[in-house]
Amino acid sequence: MASRLATTNISNFDFIINVEDSHQSWSLPLYEALNDGDWETVEKIMKQQPAAITARLTPLAETPLLVAVKAGQGVAFIKKLVRLMQPETLLLTDYFGNTALHAVAVLGNTQAARLFVGKNRELPYIWNSDGCLAIHLAAMRGHRDTTSYLFAVTREDDRLDPFKDAAGATLLNFTVTAGCCDLALYLVEHNPRLAWQHEDVSPLELLAQEPSAFPSGMDFNIWNQFIYSCVPMKLVEIPECSVRNIKSPVCSSFKRQRPLRELHVIVWRVLERLVWPLKRIRRTKAMHHQAVQLVKRVCSEIKSLDNAKASSILTGPFLLGAQNGVHEIVKEILQSFPHAITFVDEENHSVFHLAVMYRHEEIFKIVHQQSGQYKLCLSLLLDNARNNILHLAAYRPHQDLLDLSSGAVLRMQRELQWYKEVEKFVLPQERKSKNAQGKTPLTIFNEEHHELAAHETQWMTGMATSCTVAASLIATVAFAAAITVPGGNNEKDGLPIFSSEKAFLLFAVFDGLALLSSITTVLSFLSIFTSRYAVKDFLYALPNRLIIGLISLFLSVTSLMIAFGSTMFLVAARKNTLILVPITMLACVPVTLFASLQLPPLLNMIKSTYGPSIFY
Repeated sequence: MASRLATTNISNFDFIINVEDSHQSWSLPLYEALNDGDWETVEKIMKQQPAAITARLTPLAETPLLVAVKAGQGVAFIKKLVRLMQPETLLLTDYFGNTALHAVAVLGNTQAARLFVGKNRELPYIWNSDGCLAIHLAAMRGHRDTTSYLFAVTREDDRLDPFKDAAGATLLNFTVTAGCCDLALYLVEHNPRLAWQHEDVSPLELLAQEPSAFPSGMDFNIWNQFIYSCVPMKLVEIPECSVRNIKSPVCSSFKRQRPLRELHVIVWRVLERLVWPLKRIRRTKAMHHQAVQLVKRVCSEIKSLDNAKASSILTGPFLLGAQNGVHEIVKEILQSFPHAITFVDEENHSVFHLAVMYRHEEIFKIVHQQSGQYKLCLSLLLDNARNNILHLAAYRPHQDLLDLSSGAVLRMQRELQWYKEVEKFVLPQERKSKNAQGKTPLTIFNEEHHELAAHETQWMTGMATSCTVAASLIATVAFAAAITVPGGNNEKDGLPIFSSEKAFLLFAVFDGLALLSSITTVLSFLSIFTSRYAVKDFLYALPNRLIIGLISLFLSVTSLMIAFGSTMFLVAARKNTLILVPITMLACVPVTLFASLQLPPLLNMIKSTYGPSIFY
């Protein structure tokens, strides 16, 4: 099946095809009119030459309908052309056995597919010379809507069942690649053998190559994460075709089981029109849910096989899932097949090694909790270069994950945390063991992270310089405001004129707080300039100083703005309180800007430095 489904290389064919129609006087004008979308010319030729509707206009034996479809003509044009055709005419194929339905499946034109199938119900069952139905091509090209529709109109029967054996296995892989996990799940549920009946790549391996299909691969901001968490599971469980009003076996089964959910679909669709991210996020969560269910179903079917067969199927997906950080696959395979913990790749790397090499803490935690009696064996396992697991932790990640690390602002800090955690895991003698190059883990760590440490040093000094300048300006303004109080002093007793006002007390408190916090900021960042920048300093010492400096800087900016607002109220807004509204709004701008830009990395840094270990 794999060879039959391979993409055809047209240059390898001999195009000397005896097609008499291409030599007719009207063939070239008809071909040009079809490409240009000139319906008047097409209609005129069709009336004069009735045989033109079935003519072969190109060396590839393409009919007028195929030419129009491949030219990208709209549905209105194609609909007029189909009206002139008999149902059996739609079954005509080109040199490669492709019908017009194959062509629109490749293009993802669902409207045209509906039009063709409505004219002839046999179209979905026509195989081309590569052994593909239209549904195979739609799924292979990743057209979700077209695939869902063709899935609905392609039925299983004794005469022809595209959902079984090699054709079904290929279709399963295509639907997984296209992200149609609801359809893939239906295929496995109704044909369990498809879970392990494949010639080349298993569906689990394809899923392991798509981290974005799982919650672990989610890359949302805080707002989108909140919406994601609010999407109710009872809506997520609705097949995608139900939302699109597509009648399919999946949706029919769903509707029979849960008829009341149709109301939920309507309500949710209304909300999606009001809040634009809802539809995308709901689809994402549905895809995640369906992918997890598909993994569970496939693993449950493979679980019934003998150990040798199951191991041959699960080794690739298990190790690939660990490499790509898809902990849902790793966890499910371990639960279904605990012996998978012993799987290794060609470099003799186990799942534990891969979790460390690619810095996937969730995989590390899962394996650490479920490895049991194999834990010691995994810690002693050496790869082909005689690296133990601590050597691998000492190397930099095998892919550039440092900028994407969850919860860590300082990349060097995250690397040290990984090294220290793995160091606890290995035996004491393994900490000083040498690999094939004669290097210990600590030597490798210092060599590998020398450039990173220099980069982090430069980044921290640049941050310290900028923040010191800002804090110095705030301290200057706060000190000057304390000397020249708003409204001036009373000539009789020298006291501030507004000293009896509550707003003046607010000004005095926050102006003093701004001065003190800005001085604290300056001192904190000055300590960064004088640091040794030793490797171990990046773990706690330097992050501590940076955290203190940023917190005090935020406090000084906020305090200065409150003092500014109090001053403006005393000077300008006492008699006209309406002025207070724009003053307050303007004072909030710098505070909000600072918070939006600096607070997220600051909170991540606090969590990484003071929070619980990232591995527990």
